[in-house]
Amino acid sequence: MCVRFLVFLISAILLYGCGDPELGRAPAPEMYKEVVESWNQDRIESLKEPDGWLRLMGVFWLEEGENRFGSGEENDLIFPEGTIPEYAGTIIYQNGQVVMNTADNVPVTHDGEPVSEIMLYDGSDAPRAEYGSLEWFVIVRGDMTGIRLYDKENARADAFDGFPAYPVDPEYRREARFIPNPEETTISIVNVLGQQIDAPSPGVIEFTIEEETFTLDALEGGERLFIIVGDETNRTETYQAGRYIYIDYPEEDSDYTVIDFNKMYNPPCSFNMFTTCQLPPLRNRLDVAIPAGEKRPVDWVGLDITPNG
Repeated sequence: MCVRFLVFLISAILLYGCGDPELGRAPAPEMYKEVVESWNQDRIESLKEPDGWLRLMGVFWLEEGENRFGSGEENDLIFPEGTIPEYAGTIIYQNGQVVMNTADNVPVTHDGEPVSEIMLYDGSDAPRAEYGSLEWFVIVRGDMTGIRLYDKENARADAFDGFPAYPVDPEYRREARFIPNPEETTISIVNVLGQQIDAPSPGVIEFTIEEETFTLDALEGGERLFIIVGDETNRTETYQAGRYIYIDYPEEDSDYTVIDFNKMYNPPCSFNMFTTCQLPPLRNRLDVAIPAGEKRPVDWVGLDITPNG
């Protein structure tokens, strides 16, 4: 009888081993709720920084040649009323370069020094220009080149205290297997402008929810993995075009890491119409609800926050 029980026990252990016991709920650190809340507070502060997403006031795509800028309606690039003179100068976009010439008596500065003419973009560098509380610089998105404008004085940004979110739930802190891709693997990523790029993908993340296995394509995110996730909550409670999350690479000699969906957050295009967010790749649009992390933003900034792409 004991021998039969021992054989059964060994068989059960082997069978359980085939089921990848490493996948499932990940152990949570002490005071886990406070850990997540601290992470969220850091995120709030980063959004409120002088060049945080909450202070982004406009993106102006340049036409080839001369582009007049200022607060007047007759300009090509119309900055917010009352923040800069009606006519502040010209921004010339030609041969892939962007040069700004300021109007007389408009004290635009760069690094604290007045400038009357400055190369804003030459293919690599993108110096910042300032006037009063405004700051702007060049961005390039595929074949589009534009000016990104921030306003450091923004009362609503100052009052921001976070987005709606699900209660912190340790169940959505999951063990995950990292499956490396062959070198130079790329996946197709589309942004809200409809532009498509082939982005490097170092590997795939595999995890379970409710005993079902799912996978997500990961992108390079500096020293971490960056993942764009779509799930069933996008239909009702979370941002319609998906959410973002960063996770750590596995430690040396391990294939496993942790994906903590309590730290899944809204992309900037969910609360600011002047951003160019990336959308979830096809494999990352999961047919499961993940009720964790940030919920769909309310219209706190007075902007149209419907998906723009």
